[in-house]
Amino acid sequence: MALVKQGLVLFTWGNVSGIDRESGLVAIKPSGVPYESLRADDIVVVGLDGTPVDSRLKPSSDTPTHLEIYRAFPETGGVVHTHSTYATAWAQAGCDLPNIGTTHADYFAGNIPCTRDMTEAEVNGDYEQATGAVIVERFRLDRLNPVHTPGVLVRNHGPFAWGKSPGEAVHHAAVMEQVAHMACIARSLNPSLTMNELLAQKHFRRKHGPDAYYGQ
Repeated sequence: MALVKQGLVLFTWGNVSGIDRESGLVAIKPSGVPYESLRADDIVVVGLDGTPVDSRLKPSSDTPTHLEIYRAFPETGGVVHTHSTYATAWAQAGCDLPNIGTTHADYFAGNIPCTRDMTEAEVNGDYEQATGAVIVERFRLDRLNPVHTPGVLVRNHGPFAWGKSPGEAVHHAAVMEQVAHMACIARSLNPSLTMNELLAQKHFRRKHGPDAYYGQ
């Protein structure tokens, strides 16, 4: 419901999941159910292999993508997918979302990466699992830490975000949308803008890592 409150979804778009690592069970939004009618017992539970445990309703069609992220990024406790306007625009443009301000740097250690084009075999095969695979591929190729970069743009599709809990994943999705919006405005004002890398590192490290001092 926080996706609706934050203005990140319309209609039945998007989904949220959470995992219990001890049991290996994933709870995820059911497919095609309007947010305003969702109840707790509508949430679908599946195993990490996708096997339904509570199958009264069908799980989100993006479930295989979520499962691929959980399997590859063991620190992840929640995953969110939205079609929020500005983050999706960057995904549709096929561009990494650049780190050009301290708001971005407070949450993401660098640019938010955009995945490559999917192949014909990937699109026509197990598409949702392949979507997860290209996300994982981008992080491994660039040696990105998914804890320090808790989000991605899937080319021509939209954003995925994650965190240590479903709530934190939603928070990161909301931040990604906001910094995507600000980046669009900033780029339109100054297409040749630059970011002070020392400032970016300062803002990230004051919230993350052993020298963090932000908050109580």
